Amino acid sequence: MQRLLLLLPILMGATLAAAELRLGLIGLDTSHVTAFTEILNNPAAKGHVPGARVVAAFKGGSPDIESSWSRVEEYSKELTTKHGVKLYDSIPELCRNVDAVLVESVDGRPHLAQARAVIAAGKPLYIDKPLAGTLKDGIEIFRLAAEAKVPLFTASSLRFASNTLAVRAGSIGVVTNATTSSPAHLEPHHPDLFWYGIHGVESLFTVLGPGCIAVKRDTNDTGGIRVTGRWSGGRTGTFSEGKGYNGTAKGSRGESPVGSYDGYAPLVAEIVRFFQTKVAPVNPTETLEILAFMEAADESKRRGGAEVTLAEVLRKAGHRP
Repeated sequence: MQRLLLLLPILMGATLAAAELRLGLIGLDTSHVTAFTEILNNPAAKGHVPGARVVAAFKGGSPDIESSWSRVEEYSKELTTKHGVKLYDSIPELCRNVDAVLVESVDGRPHLAQARAVIAAGKPLYIDKPLAGTLKDGIEIFRLAAEAKVPLFTASSLRFASNTLAVRAGSIGVVTNATTSSPAHLEPHHPDLFWYGIHGVESLFTVLGPGCIAVKRDTNDTGGIRVTGRWSGGRTGTFSEGKGYNGTAKGSRGESPVGSYDGYAPLVAEIVRFFQTKVAPVNPTETLEILAFMEAADESKRRGGAEVTLAEVLRKAGHRP
């Protein structure tokens, strides 16, 4: 009997470790849904992340964005035939059959409504970039989650690149200046950087952290978007549109490359850890600053490159600190 009591914690731990979380996907219009599911559901996949499995999905899709509606059926077919994912006709029905949810819709505009349904069901929630189609919607999503005490986070995969995380952890001391670059394809229904430039902007905030005060937008040497941010303590950060994912950070103990893309596995691992612990790896304050940075960049463009404070656009969007 005593031996059994001694073994009980070990046996219980093994059972808990073996139990896979059941995940649901909302929005089958991005390659992320097939890539993430492969990493999670296939033990032989490169970068396989154990502990969770995609079992359910809701198609979604936006009829006014060609890169959305044209891909839904293809990705739905791959998920159902290759991975045995079950499709549901509504988000509430999906939520009744999963432990946690990933909102993957490539279009940020429906994210608020989709998140509202998941939050009402009380399910932990990851929302892929962009958090929302507007700063105002992003603020509301965080408000709803906080009010309902539902764990929530959002991030680009670029946040979890090894060189970026090393600088975030202090490898070059206090970062005083950083420049990051990523593609910044535009989509007319979204503020300019919300669609794709968010990747490079997220890298920038990962190494500098929150505390951006104001931004100015102009163009770089190739005619692409360039946004320069002024941070507290005299620090500066610049996002510049480019063909690849890269950047440089300078700190009190030297400089380092940042902003690389290390694939999806590091992000998927963070998502699973978040669903297991209910502790978000990114603070909502930092995420809202990222959205405000991008919104302020558009406002700066409208004002001919004048400096725009993040406080102004946050206030206009209804944010109450």
